[in-house]
Amino acid sequence: MMSWSRMSFKGQPVWVHVGADHRPALDSEGRAEMKYRQEDGKSYRPSPSNLAPLAEEASQPAPQAEPRPARAPRAAPSHVKTPPKSSTDDHAPGTIHVWTDGACSGNPGPMGIGIVVVADRERAERGEYLGVGTNNIAELTAILRGLDLAAQLAPDRTRPIRIYSDSSYALGLLGQGWKAKANQDLVASLREQMATFSRVKLVKVAGHAGVDNNERCDQLARQAITFRHNV
Repeated sequence: MMSWSRMSFKGQPVWVHVGADHRPALDSEGRAEMKYRQEDGKSYRPSPSNLAPLAEEASQPAPQAEPRPARAPRAAPSHVKTPPKSSTDDHAPGTIHVWTDGACSGNPGPMGIGIVVVADRERAERGEYLGVGTNNIAELTAILRGLDLAAQLAPDRTRPIRIYSDSSYALGLLGQGWKAKANQDLVASLREQMATFSRVKLVKVAGHAGVDNNERCDQLARQAITFRHNV
């Protein structure tokens, strides 16, 4: 029988999906499932090595993953702290990097977004409270605001731009031809904004996998929700 149990992720209390033995339930890649609040609609896939008992439960044995059979070495999975795959001009001079994340406390619930834009030696960060809505709206709005901030920081729209997101939903709509069944006006605005840039690439990153700028975006989004204002 599966249930949610309180544990610690990098020193922060979280909810973790566990089995009847109270150990984290792992997916096919050996990752656990985690939420910051039990009612959150969005969950994350941390490595079980980053999970530990809460301080008040330290007297109990630490949950451990079931041993897995040995297998041949392979390329590092997405949850290892490595930079996203690059194309030939990802690191070319002038490339603008836009990191985005949307968060929602409940789904629907209070929404927040976090953005980090890096253009050469320039860097800008923004957290914004959006009011009540869904996680998908937050993820899409984060990308739209990220493009706006990139245009302010580096007005030359002929420069290559890379947009990093952990939202399969947003990237599917914007880069894989998915048809929008909801949020159609927002998706249309995003597509129009993307078209004003000459070279845009969408990059999928794993949420809560130790990727610094992705983690920073999540922090900004949750701060905006907590304080109910922009940060």
